Amino acid sequence: MLSRFFALCAALSVAGCATVTRGTNDVLVVNSTPSGAQVKMSNGQSCTGTPCTFKLPRKSELNVLVSKENCKPQQIRVTNRVSGSGGAAMAGNVLVGGIIGAGVDASTGAMLELVPNPVEVGLECRG
Repeated sequence: MLSRFFALCAALSVAGCATVTRGTNDVLVVNSTPSGAQVKMSNGQSCTGTPCTFKLPRKSELNVLVSKENCKPQQIRVTNRVSGSGGAAMAGNVLVGGIIGAGVDASTGAMLELVPNPVEVGLECRG
């Protein structure tokens, strides 16, 4: 019985704190068809020539504008949600008594993931 308790505690502690296990940043990927499009984000970051990658805080919410000459530009809203592994880490915090860790994860956004990710855009182009 005692060994089961220790096994359960060990399993829960592996979930750990999302801030430690996942970090507070995520990598957002932006792809377009056709490739080579320009990407401008509402946070000021940009890229010339999709595919592009951006390192962003997991709790980001922003607009992504994808454009290319002779194509109709498209804007996509990127938000966040609790990820499966982030939720497990948060539950591990609570169950193991890490209310401080749970608070840190909630404030840093470490339990979140960016959605959609990757951003896939099909541009309507002329000629």
